[in-house]
Amino acid sequence: MMRSMYSGVSGLKTHQTKMDVIGNNIANVNTVGFKSSSVTFSEIMYQNLSGASGPNALTGTGGVNAKQIGLGVTTGSTSVNITGPGASQTTGRAFDIKLNDTNSATSFFIVSNGSGTQFTRAGSFYVDGAGNLCMTSTGYNVMGWQVDPTTGDIRKDTVSALRVMSEKNMTSAPEATVNGRCEGVLDKNSTDVTSEAGQAMNLSFYDALGYSYVAKFAIKETNRDTGEYTVELTDILDSTNKSILDQTKYDSVTGTYDPDYLGDIFGAVKSQTKTYTPRAGWTTVDAANNIFEYNATYYRYDAAAGNLVEVADNGGGNYVQVPGGTTKTLAEAFGVSPYATGITMTNGVVTANVSGANYTLKFNPDDGVFDYIGATGQDNVFLNLKDTLGGNFENIDIDFTGTKWFDNGGSSTIGMDKGDVDGKTGTGKKSGDMIGVFVDTNGKIYGSYDNGNTILLGQIAVAQFANAMGLEKVGDNCYTTTLNSGEFDGIGVDITAGGGTMSTGMLEMSNVDLSSEFTEMITTQRGFQANSRIITVSDTLLEELINLKR
Repeated sequence: MMRSMYSGVSGLKTHQTKMDVIGNNIANVNTVGFKSSSVTFSEIMYQNLSGASGPNALTGTGGVNAKQIGLGVTTGSTSVNITGPGASQTTGRAFDIKLNDTNSATSFFIVSNGSGTQFTRAGSFYVDGAGNLCMTSTGYNVMGWQVDPTTGDIRKDTVSALRVMSEKNMTSAPEATVNGRCEGVLDKNSTDVTSEAGQAMNLSFYDALGYSYVAKFAIKETNRDTGEYTVELTDILDSTNKSILDQTKYDSVTGTYDPDYLGDIFGAVKSQTKTYTPRAGWTTVDAANNIFEYNATYYRYDAAAGNLVEVADNGGGNYVQVPGGTTKTLAEAFGVSPYATGITMTNGVVTANVSGANYTLKFNPDDGVFDYIGATGQDNVFLNLKDTLGGNFENIDIDFTGTKWFDNGGSSTIGMDKGDVDGKTGTGKKSGDMIGVFVDTNGKIYGSYDNGNTILLGQIAVAQFANAMGLEKVGDNCYTTTLNSGEFDGIGVDITAGGGTMSTGMLEMSNVDLSSEFTEMITTQRGFQANSRIITVSDTLLEELINLKR
């Protein structure tokens, strides 16, 4: 009777232990990353009343089994359902991360509490005041791999705290523009290409320090019938709209640069014959004798001096030079470049040989398709900034294959933009400020910047164990290794190595199954109740035994 009573006591204790586990499971039904536990019972050792005997051939009797009485029950084990995934909860937060495992491996985030390494499935993280990625519940640092400053790739050696918002990560370095493209339709009926200024095009670009500039170009018609034009560089302006070209090479009256100087920057220097008529404000008085009037003053072209001298009408249209009178240059009166040669004036019109820095832009007159730029078979030309201006500039390769020569209602859409034909390569960038951070499916952390850059900042590593169920729970949704779980090597693994992924904007919830827990709770309650009856009945038997002496 004493044995039965103590067996009942052991049954009460073990069922109470199971109830404790069930209670803990149910209490954590909404705990992020919680893994439910279960209890198995084991019988206690047996007391042998007599041992077993074997068959006796001499007496012809059989063997007798041993007589054993069990001494109760004990807790055999508690196991954690570590591999059972919890449901996904969508949060929308960039640093809420859920681990998606395959059947072959269970992954854990690696965190540090300052004195040791622990592991967790709870992926609710945030960036603290020092810029470190941490657990929101405990502040433990999330561990991972850093970026190799030499290669820019992840260096998968010892894990360390992921500082995703350090001072060096808050900005993105600028890049110089090295590619440009000219695209769009050039309409041969456009009046812009036949004007003095030509069809204007601007190319925005950056130097290596991220400063912005605009190179100004003009397209002018050469031969409409054969689809030939010239592309000229007219100026380069900084962000304050100030020219960065050598102003000693600039003539402010005609608004032109020395063609030899521009030729070093863009295009070959070419000579062409050009005619000039009087500029606005000037009136032709006597074309045959090259007499002009400006602000009520008469001027005559002096071929020997190469300019206009003040004259007065001495009667009957007989103009004589005024001693000590004013003079005007051909640049002021006609806009003739000071770099022009072979200047002549006939019947009030100036003819001169003018050099220009330009490239020939040629289209196929039959189908309007781009033919070449500069020379036959050539698709691109260079803006030689580094070679001529030096400093932080880089030469820019400009591709013209995207240009067309079509009817567009007399209006041209042709223009320039930075970057190669893919729109991405060699665009150049200003210095960028961080505007966001995101984590991809393999745990790599990237920073986004307002200059369009995306920079790798680090990678979240995970730990995997030979026996994940052997990990020890230490509270705060964390685990530590034990002798039966396997050791952590200090390096970790890439989650994709086992076919797993990370999902951002969601968390793994508890894997507690309430239906199972309530069922287990009912059977546990009945088991506890039955064991209590053992003690009650045993007590009744003892009472009857005591009553024998009456």
